[in-house]
Amino acid sequence: MTLPKLLLFLTLPLYVLDQITKFWTTATFPPPWHAPGAHIPVIDGWFHLVRVHNQGVAFGFGNGTAWAPVVFMIVPVIALTMIRIFWKKGVFNHPFSMIAVALLLCGIFGNLTDRLVQGFLLEDFKDATFWGRLSEGYVVDFVLVRLPFYDKLIPSSGGWWPAFNVADSCICIAAVLLFIGGLREEAAKKPRQGGVI
Repeated sequence: MTLPKLLLFLTLPLYVLDQITKFWTTATFPPPWHAPGAHIPVIDGWFHLVRVHNQGVAFGFGNGTAWAPVVFMIVPVIALTMIRIFWKKGVFNHPFSMIAVALLLCGIFGNLTDRLVQGFLLEDFKDATFWGRLSEGYVVDFVLVRLPFYDKLIPSSGGWWPAFNVADSCICIAAVLLFIGGLREEAAKKPRQGGVI
């Protein structure tokens, strides 16, 4: 499948799903500082829906810092540039790698959209300057799951994995696919190299 088809049939639908679920979350839950701990149990004690504002990156790194909004608006632009360069060099020629790129694009655009838009939708900051509202941009995380034995690794977690969203899931799946694709490409090269010898 070509990249345009993957973008149309995989990236775009997942991006739309990501944005719909995030806007549903912000419409359903008040901001966390108005109702701390608000959640909807889907499977009580195991799978809850919440509203978390993440201005940082994975696992909330950088969350609440002054530099995070700026840095994490620049990082997606760098990532998109690198994907374009590697695509032109033919690095992503395995089917798994191509699907991974489509998923990565969904994840990058989904979370970047949040950072550019969500700060402007916060009523508490409606009188702030343009930069002030932009700097309040955050990624909407809403899926909260409890993992067996996770509390043994991170006791302070209570067993709850950090909240995430559809875009985050796409990025994680893309990372796994890139790894598998890389292994398969290496495995495919070995017989040909052996034949030459």
